[in-house]
Amino acid sequence: MLFHDVVATSAAVGATRARGEKTTALAELLRAAAPAEVVPVVAWLSGVPRQGRIGTGWRTLSAVRAPAAAEPGLDVARVDSLLDELAGTAGAGSAGRRRDLLTELYGAATADEQRFLHRLLTGELRQGALEGLMVDAVAVASGAGQAAVRRAFMLSGRLPETAATALGGGAEALAGVGLEVGRPVRPMLASPGDSLDAALAALGPGVVVEHKLDGARIQVHRRGDEVRVWTRTLREITDGVPELVELARDLPCETAVLDGETLALDDDGRPRPFQDTMSRFGSDTEDPGVLLSPFFFDLLHLDGRDLVDEPLATRLDVLAGLLAAGRHASVRMPGARRPSATEAAAVLDTALGIGHEGVVVKDLAAPYAAGRRGKAWQKVKPVHTLDLVVLGAEWGYGRRTGSLSNIHLGARDPEGGAPVMIGKTFKGMTDELLAWQTATFPQHADPERPEEPGVVHLRPELVVEIAVDGAQRSSRYPGGVALRFARVLRYRPDKTPEEADTLDAVRALLP
Repeated sequence: MLFHDVVATSAAVGATRARGEKTTALAELLRAAAPAEVVPVVAWLSGVPRQGRIGTGWRTLSAVRAPAAAEPGLDVARVDSLLDELAGTAGAGSAGRRRDLLTELYGAATADEQRFLHRLLTGELRQGALEGLMVDAVAVASGAGQAAVRRAFMLSGRLPETAATALGGGAEALAGVGLEVGRPVRPMLASPGDSLDAALAALGPGVVVEHKLDGARIQVHRRGDEVRVWTRTLREITDGVPELVELARDLPCETAVLDGETLALDDDGRPRPFQDTMSRFGSDTEDPGVLLSPFFFDLLHLDGRDLVDEPLATRLDVLAGLLAAGRHASVRMPGARRPSATEAAAVLDTALGIGHEGVVVKDLAAPYAAGRRGKAWQKVKPVHTLDLVVLGAEWGYGRRTGSLSNIHLGARDPEGGAPVMIGKTFKGMTDELLAWQTATFPQHADPERPEEPGVVHLRPELVVEIAVDGAQRSSRYPGGVALRFARVLRYRPDKTPEEADTLDAVRALLP
C-alpha cells in the first residue's frame, strides 16, 4: 500500500463531519492493507507512530531541508522501516544519523505526505480518526462487530494490534484475547454528571457513591513478587513509585489487578496540590520528596479469577475481602453502597470538606467496560466559572482548518496592568461559535504584538465565560497559575475587560 493512500484517507476523514463517512473511508483503507501494514496504518491514523516517541521534536523537523517528491512513491513498509531506524538511533553520532534518515524520508514524500509526517511526528495530527471511530472502522472492516473489538481492545490495551487480530481472524480471534496479569487494561471512564440528584435518578438505588480524588489514575498488577504500575494512559511508572510497589507486594494474594487513584497527602490527610502528585511520576526514586497514598476502587483479577465481566457489586465484595486486614483497609476508596439521597449528599459533603473534587456514582450492576465514557459511572464535581479576557487565537487543524479555534485566556491584573495569560482552550465551541470567532477576531487584532505563525493576537477587548474544574500552579504562564479542563460557555458582550475576573480570583481556586 502506498503511503499516499493513508494520507489521502486522513484528509478525507478530516474533511467530513459525518461519522458514517469517516468510518467507511477508514474501513475501506483497512481492507486494502496487507496484514503487515495494518498495525502501522492504524497507529498513524490514530495520531501516534507505532514506535511511540522517536526523539524527533518540532525543532529537529524544522531543520530538515528536503524538496518534496513530485509523485507518490513511498509505501507503508518503507515509512515504517525508516521510523524504526529513527526510534533505534542513539549514542554518538545519533543527531547526524537522525538528520540523514529524516532527509531520506522527507525527500521521498510528496508535499502532502511531508505535512502529514510533520504533524504525526510532532503529535499534532488531528484528522478525526479518534479511538472510538477507529474501533468502529475495525469492526466494519473485519465484520467482527463493535462489542468484540472493544472488549479485545480493552484487554490488550493496543488498538493497532487489536485491529490486526480482527482483520486476520475476525470475531473468533478476538475472543481469544484475554486479560493477562502484567499487561495493562484500558481503564473504565466516568461521564460528567449534571448533579448528584441527577446521577442518582439516572442510575437508581443500586449504586455506590465514592470520593472523586484530585489524584492520578493507577493500575497495579501483581504476580508473585513482581509488581508493575501503569498510569491512565498505560505508561509504566513502576520504578518511580516504590511505596506503591511495596504495598501491593504485601497484599495477601498471588496475582491481582487493581484499579485506583494515588495522590500525595499532607500531614492532616488532605490532598496536596495536583502537581505534587504528578512530580513523582518519573522522579528519582532515591529521594521521592513526597509519598503517594493509593486508594483502590476496583479489582479486575484475583488469584486466577478474571472479574471484568462480573457486576461491580461482586468486584467490590472481592476487593473488600482482599483489603480487609491491617494497613490495607485504609487504601480502599471511601464511599457508601446503596445510600439514600441524604447519605449520598453526606458522602459528597465529606469529600469536598476533605479537599477532594467530588464523588463518582457507579452502577453496581455494571461490568468493567473500558475506554468509553458511558453512563454507568458518573462523576459529580462543583463547576467553577470565570470571566476572562481573550488575548489571542490559533488557526485550527483537521475539521477546524480555516477557523480560529484555540483561544488564549487572560485574567485581569489586580494591580491595573495588562491582562495576564493563564491558559488556552478549544473545548466547548460549536460550529456557530467557531464561525463567529473567525469573523470577529480579526476586527480586534493587535498590530502592536509581534507576528507568530498560526496565531492572531488580539487587543484585550473581548470577555468570555469559561467553566473550569479548578486551577493549578504552573511556570508555563506568567501568572504562575493555569486552568484545569477549561471550556467555553459563552461570550459576555455585557461585560468589559475591566469587569473580568482577576488573577487573585483564579489563584483562589488553587488547592
